[in-house]
Amino acid sequence: MGEGRRLRCWSCGGSQLRSVLDLGSTPLANSLVTEAGLAQTDPVFPLELAFCEECTLVQITDSVPPERLFREYVYFSSYSDTMLEHSGRLVERMVAERGLGASSLVVEVASNDGYLLQFYKRAGVQVLGVEPAVNVAKVAIEERGIPTITEFFGDEVAGRLRAEGKRAAVMHANNVLAHVPDLNGFIRGFKLLLADDGVAIFEAPYVRDMVAECQFDTIYHEHLCYYSLTALDRLFRRNGMVIAHVERVAIHGGSLRVFAAHDTVTPDATVTAMLDDERRHGLDGLAYYEAFARRVHALKVVLTGVLRDLKRAGCTIAAYGASAKGSTLLNAFGIGADVLDFVVDRSPHKQGLYTAGTHIPIRAPEALLASHADYALLLTWNFADEILAQQSAYRAAGGRFIVPVPEVRIV
Repeated sequence: MGEGRRLRCWSCGGSQLRSVLDLGSTPLANSLVTEAGLAQTDPVFPLELAFCEECTLVQITDSVPPERLFREYVYFSSYSDTMLEHSGRLVERMVAERGLGASSLVVEVASNDGYLLQFYKRAGVQVLGVEPAVNVAKVAIEERGIPTITEFFGDEVAGRLRAEGKRAAVMHANNVLAHVPDLNGFIRGFKLLLADDGVAIFEAPYVRDMVAECQFDTIYHEHLCYYSLTALDRLFRRNGMVIAHVERVAIHGGSLRVFAAHDTVTPDATVTAMLDDERRHGLDGLAYYEAFARRVHALKVVLTGVLRDLKRAGCTIAAYGASAKGSTLLNAFGIGADVLDFVVDRSPHKQGLYTAGTHIPIRAPEALLASHADYALLLTWNFADEILAQQSAYRAAGGRFIVPVPEVRIV
């Protein structure tokens, strides 16, 4: 698919898209800049959120080719202790619940650097990763010994794997549904590759938490879609699968974990209860998301005002987390190098680069304490507890964090 405005829904193909929130034109969130690239202007693309009145899916209206976004990637899941702990617990649970062993196959789509599949491998379970980012897959293969194919998953790849005799007892797709342009082909791929009695586990940020916590910065070009259970239910049923069970988990600011199966299975009470609850609270209507947009505009006024006042008072301000959500916040709110002296990030793959659009230098986390920065704007607020604990020395020395969402607070 080429670049450009999408006039039909990513899921149902309907044309009843209604604009909700326009964040302007922003650079690609993970397109960090080298020093040699500072003299160039970063390409920008429209970033507008819309609501489909036919299937209720919340989505952005403009697309960027996946090849441009994901073939080389700067996010490595293993640099988050929270993500590793979260994944390890889930694997332990699934091995026990499904009785997995040496004859079982687990497939993860968008397997990143093997952060999750390594736990299955340690448990003696066969694993296969599907990861389109060549640089990330290389780490999974060479450092963790995780068999990984570097392709974009869909019904074509799944059909080929099935023809080779592969059927998965368990499949995982964590934080990838938001990225997929061919949603129906993607879900058909799971139906093809999943064993008759298998389960496919998807985790995706929950649009209800995005709205409730004003998490507008999770909107960026890699994230085409923002899911309610209602929208997911319609997507899966359209492609011969059902959501059998659903849970809410805290990861990434609040996510849905859905357990999908072939459509011979009957959904349990968790699914019917959440679908009913979403209807009662208006998640299937435009007004719910229009109220969210008004809160985002109000937050911009407050946050930029706080930063401006601190700067005028002579304070030094850095930021923590050269993240995709940080890119959206900085670019949409107009917060640049005139406000922030530098950004720190734990990933060595980002250190030495510059933020997209705003061209703020990225350093190692130790720079916070070494520079005696008065404040640090916490751009990776979804890992706040982990980061605040890691930065105890900085805080003990008087440094303070500015947490921007759901409302501005200083800790």
